Amino acid sequence: MLNSLDLEGRPEDTRVVVAMSGGVDSSVTAALLKSEGYDVVGITLQLYDHGAATHRKGACCAGQDIHDARNVAERLGIPHYVLDYEDRFRESVIDNFAASYASGETPVPCIECNRAIKFGDLLKTARELGASVLATGHYVASRRLADGSRALTCAADSDRDQSYFLFATTREQLDYLRFPLGDMTKPEVRELARRFGLEVADKHDSQDICFVPTGRYTDIIGKLRPNAMEPGEIVDLNGRVLGVHQGIANYTIGQRKGLGIAAGAPLYVVKLDVATRRVVVGPREALRTHRITLREVNWIGDGALDVAAREGLELFVRVRSTRPPQPAWLRGADGRYEVELVAGEEGVSPGQACVFYDAASGRARVLGGGFIQSAVAESSSLGGNVIRPQRVAEPVRG
Repeated sequence: MLNSLDLEGRPEDTRVVVAMSGGVDSSVTAALLKSEGYDVVGITLQLYDHGAATHRKGACCAGQDIHDARNVAERLGIPHYVLDYEDRFRESVIDNFAASYASGETPVPCIECNRAIKFGDLLKTARELGASVLATGHYVASRRLADGSRALTCAADSDRDQSYFLFATTREQLDYLRFPLGDMTKPEVRELARRFGLEVADKHDSQDICFVPTGRYTDIIGKLRPNAMEPGEIVDLNGRVLGVHQGIANYTIGQRKGLGIAAGAPLYVVKLDVATRRVVVGPREALRTHRITLREVNWIGDGALDVAAREGLELFVRVRSTRPPQPAWLRGADGRYEVELVAGEEGVSPGQACVFYDAASGRARVLGGGFIQSAVAESSSLGGNVIRPQRVAEPVRG
């Protein structure tokens, strides 16, 4: 007989570690499991120097949030531990974040935090504590497959779905992870928090870049990678100089506002040339991309990735967290994979994730994904000038 976590045994005989960030989602996760009788242990990670961010709305894993998590654990009557992961977080997330921007990418630090810290280091700690599973407050779900393994699926609340940020989760990790909020909406979670008497019921949601106290990510980049803030030229597609910028880290593919140049028609950032420190701008049509090259591909679909992709696999992909999945083909083998977007997409940026799904909407299954290495714009005629196929960006890693 399986319990509510798809495990053999009674809840009271099942230890569960809950990652408690101090927010309402992870707090309700802990409260739900405690109410069902599980042996719950709460762990909060201190990830960065929280001084300036202690009272900032949207901060997580910092001073006030640690305090809130401790209060929730005390109210629930569960053990609670705070682990200092600042050094590990700085190495795996913050340093990589700055290096990615310096190489012309637009990174997603939450993905790296989930992959390296929460589902890497914290998962290992949970095992050492004798826990059967690690539970989190992510809005995503998992379900048992016929062979006993688990599949990752989108959350019931599409507005809160966080599957894009969890594409790098491995099959082994999925077997050990549980997401109790996957079938709930945010209003339902807040109502549960009120029923459990949790003070965080109406607490503001955390922001993506939690370790930027001022909200200006360039402050971090300027300190860690000052070369990314060196001035350079803003040029059009023909190389004509239109203005000067104060660092490529201030720009991302698809950006229109804040270019600081005057033009007769709207211009967008279409390429970041790290070697020459040039920001290339052009019309919106120049942003349309049909082919994407991926790196660090993770596959959690059925079978082996090389077998599935060798002849071309039809699926749906999301190239930014705010965009819906669209039809695509995945091809490649031996670590080299390319995605062909059937309808094309605008503003595809290296460093972002390209996440695979088996459906365009609803409770779609996550099949994996990879980081965008480069994107190629299709040939098109723009104002009489033929724009040859170009790599929108080919960042230099390191």
